[in-house]
Amino acid sequence: MKKTSIGGQAVIEGVMMRGPEDIAIAIRKPNGEIEVKKEKLKSGRKAISKMPIVRGVFTFIDAMVMGVKALTYSAEFLEEEDKESEKPKKPSKWEDFLERNMIIIAVVFSILFSTGLFILLPTLIVNFIGSSTKNPFFMNLIEGFIRVMIFLAYIMSISWMKDIKRVFEYHGAEHKTIYCYESGDELTPENAKKYKRLHPRCGTSFLFIVMIVSILLFSFFRWPNLLVRLATRIILLPVVAGISYEIIKWAGRSDSKLVCMISAPGMWLQKITTKEPDDSQLEVAIAALKSVLVEDEEADLW
Repeated sequence: MKKTSIGGQAVIEGVMMRGPEDIAIAIRKPNGEIEVKKEKLKSGRKAISKMPIVRGVFTFIDAMVMGVKALTYSAEFLEEEDKESEKPKKPSKWEDFLERNMIIIAVVFSILFSTGLFILLPTLIVNFIGSSTKNPFFMNLIEGFIRVMIFLAYIMSISWMKDIKRVFEYHGAEHKTIYCYESGDELTPENAKKYKRLHPRCGTSFLFIVMIVSILLFSFFRWPNLLVRLATRIILLPVVAGISYEIIKWAGRSDSKLVCMISAPGMWLQKITTKEPDDSQLEVAIAALKSVLVEDEEADLW
């Protein structure tokens, strides 16, 4: 199997794929047709992609922005269907402002929500229970354990939502399609369905590695007052993301036993964040993947 750098993300009734030169979003419209939107990646990404750690920080932010754009685009098709059954009305100034700045607002909210829930909350909890131990190492270890538990609880809770289950099915379709491509098989639903839905380069695995890296990195710091501790967590977040990206990149191109051990927790977690897709969902993922392929077969390799 070749190791491709092509990756993707499940969206509402669709899949986004990012290739070496383009990004494409394929959506299954309410009428059953597949709509594909394709655009070129900015040239500046190639230069940054050669800078270790830094490329991880950039990719983390870039992926979040592109992910929000893809989700917003996919949601438009559901809104159009609702608008057809409703009488059109003139939006207010506030609604117009929200619509024009939706991407910025969504990205900022996502960053604040994630930082608050997975970074600041565990620190606050440990700060309140810290009187039972003054050992910085154990306090960092407890904080990391709480962070992982909150993350798992969050994933488990949203997995029961009906709409999220559909997204998880498209997530599985994305992985199966990439595996099919890496194996050199013709991109068809029949071929793609044979492959597993768990992939070492998945964003779920990346987030889990972020949790582990943060535990290891933060363990080198003592436990000063609460404000300094919170500030340290936020300042070091880009470093954690950069290191985690290098680990996931390495894991994506290696089949060693060490990589399997490192990837195992994230792969287990993907059993929740991916579901078995049907043929129609695989068709959407294949349409997205085909749209970002390039003539140079070496261009998309790690």
